[in-house]
Amino acid sequence: MKDVSVATRLDRLPITRIHLMAVLVVGLGIFFDLYEVFLAGTVSTALKDDFHVGEDQLKPLLASAFVGAFIGAVVMSRIADRLGRRRAFYLTLAVYSAFSVLAAFSPNVEMLIVCRFLAGLGIGGELPLCDAYLSDLLPKRHRGRLIGWAYTVGFCGVPLAGFLALGIVPHAYLGVDGWRWMFLIGGLGAALCWALRRRLPESPRWLEAMGRHEEADRVVRLFEESAHRNTVAPSQSQPTAAPAPAENAPAEKAPLRQLVTPPWRTRTIMLVIFQILQVFGYYGFGTLAPLVLATKGYDIVHSLTFSALSFVGYPIGSLLSVFVIERIERKYLIMLSAFGMLAFGLGFGYAHNTATIVAFGFCYTLVSNLFSNAYHVYQGELFPTRLRATGAGGAYSLSRLASAVMPYVLLPLLMNHGANAVFVFIACAMTAVIVNIGLLGPRTTGRSLEELTAPGTPAAVGTNVPVRTAQQP
Repeated sequence: MKDVSVATRLDRLPITRIHLMAVLVVGLGIFFDLYEVFLAGTVSTALKDDFHVGEDQLKPLLASAFVGAFIGAVVMSRIADRLGRRRAFYLTLAVYSAFSVLAAFSPNVEMLIVCRFLAGLGIGGELPLCDAYLSDLLPKRHRGRLIGWAYTVGFCGVPLAGFLALGIVPHAYLGVDGWRWMFLIGGLGAALCWALRRRLPESPRWLEAMGRHEEADRVVRLFEESAHRNTVAPSQSQPTAAPAPAENAPAEKAPLRQLVTPPWRTRTIMLVIFQILQVFGYYGFGTLAPLVLATKGYDIVHSLTFSALSFVGYPIGSLLSVFVIERIERKYLIMLSAFGMLAFGLGFGYAHNTATIVAFGFCYTLVSNLFSNAYHVYQGELFPTRLRATGAGGAYSLSRLASAVMPYVLLPLLMNHGANAVFVFIACAMTAVIVNIGLLGPRTTGRSLEELTAPGTPAAVGTNVPVRTAQQP
């Protein structure tokens, strides 16, 4: 098989047990990442009582993890492109796990803010790294569906955070406040996932891009041998074989400036605008839902109950994406689900009875995970292998920075003008997201990464001109 390129061999594979193991282990990492991201919102009402946190302290508390995540997304993504996906995987979870455990023992709100910031350094790189790694590894016919499964596993962490907060936060166990147990559970879970990741192979596409062709060949052979031993899903089309690079071919350098020069500039601009705006819709709801309910007059138990019920929509929406993500062009799925977030968000903001609040909250979180899964697959398809993690992670880092700014924008709106003003603002942001993706986003569904990132093709420049899917591996 050494006369056939690594990309061709990966794309012609059926789904093997190694693919499924990678999806599961990556999904568990996403699980604890998202658990941590949604943790601050679920425990914020309890911290008001324990640490007497006021609005001035609540803003940096909600923002701290996102500021750390901004730095982490930039640094970890570059490490993934320079030193390897596996090394970056180890680092992200190790940093998050250590400082999440330390956060559980914070003696005051200042220490908690510092620990949240440092945990954010690990959190920031996790999702774009997962996108790049699974995009590298999975056959093109199954890429969107299996990444959707990884995120479905991951998004189970969101309602878990909600229901654990409901059961644990109002109480103390073994003399330890419930909110501290929430941080401890997340940190120890991430440590377990770190151990499981030692079994993951390095990305063969990354190894080949670095000129390490012998190692890339050995990893692909593991997949091929697994396919021969036990085929889980039948192989479909067989791409035309292409000659592999010479074994002594040097790795080409990929400086960061390539992201802002043709042919990648249009995609970079599109992704930067998208990531800055989408956080107000996605994280705005998840972070502020308990506080929005508090302003509507509900106490901590009712606020956490309604939030937990709403959060059930996250894994259900993620599961739904598995069945549609390869059937609907990804850019259009992003646009349609963004419109759903706009509509259901306004409904949630204007709702005043229990059934309506829960219904709109559930529908909002459901469509938001159609949105999230589609864009996570999408951003992993836009750049060549040597820039894949950097391109996705660099833009994604801005979403974390925008998330840090978000409390300073949305909390004053909530406190001074009510929930309606918050969701009108979110609706405007999602409208801009729809326009941005519609005008600048390329079509990617069902196409190989090499086709999408081949210099000189219409897809590489960011237009929507169709390119034949059988053109090249």
